[in-house]
Amino acid sequence: MLYVGIDLGTSAVKLLLMDELGKIHSVVSKDYELYFPHPGWSEQKPEDWYSRTMEGLKELLKDCDKSKVAGISFGGQMHGLVILDKDDNVIRPAILWNDGRTTEETDYLNNVIGKDKLSQYTANIAFTGFTAPKILWVKNKEPENFAKIEKIMLPKDYLAYKLSGVHCTDVSDASGMLLFDVKNRCWSKEMMEICHVKESQLAKIFESYETVGNIKPEIAKELGVPETVKIVAGAGDNAAAAVGTGTVGDGRCNISLGTSGTIFISSKTFGVDSNNALHSFAHADGSFHLKSIN
Repeated sequence: MLYVGIDLGTSAVKLLLMDELGKIHSVVSKDYELYFPHPGWSEQKPEDWYSRTMEGLKELLKDCDKSKVAGISFGGQMHGLVILDKDDNVIRPAILWNDGRTTEETDYLNNVIGKDKLSQYTANIAFTGFTAPKILWVKNKEPENFAKIEKIMLPKDYLAYKLSGVHCTDVSDASGMLLFDVKNRCWSKEMMEICHVKESQLAKIFESYETVGNIKPEIAKELGVPETVKIVAGAGDNAAAAVGTGTVGDGRCNISLGTSGTIFISSKTFGVDSNNALHSFAHADGSFHLKSIN
């Protein structure tokens, strides 16, 4: 059988085709634009992610036995805010992880709501890159767009939604939103109230390795693959990379030097750094991890 991995990066989407033995059959990369409409802002168009992913899938699969394709899953840039209206149209460009516009909202969360409460609700404190401050920014600065929101999702989950029709996310990516109760692996009711978000606007939560559904029939037809192809939730980029490097279980560590630098420590048990100097997230292996980002 054949399996597709899709990595939605900040500068390009990378696609890989491999078999059940881990042999790589094909690799494709497709670039897209990154926009900086104001100093400190960083945005992309989710529609570009999808169109380039579909181009990449067609190129990736052109020389293989498409009847053997059994599954598609994802890794990708974390924290970005994608919002859709009731007709599934993207309301505004995605606000990315490296966007710095949310200083006021981050200060409000940390200093007015309070770091202790945030840590109690989510195991983390607010950073400008996280998703919750971005939601508050849209509410405060673009109320007309906030009023249209039907679905809130993360970047890679937009691709999963487009391919499966299921509004889904995984625990590792959801952990970086500041809306997720990491200890109990569910949405935080307190944070939803603080951010004026309804649970119906948020995705159904899956473990990274769980199937969210099958590929949509019309997408299967366009790609020439079986309608039985499974769409699997996937993981945020750091958690996915940790699985790939064997940083799973208890007490393993990796260091990543890329667009951002991270120290990633896997743990079988939930824990929060007393100074909140480390992110405490759910891991793609079904457990937890601590992470430092520079």
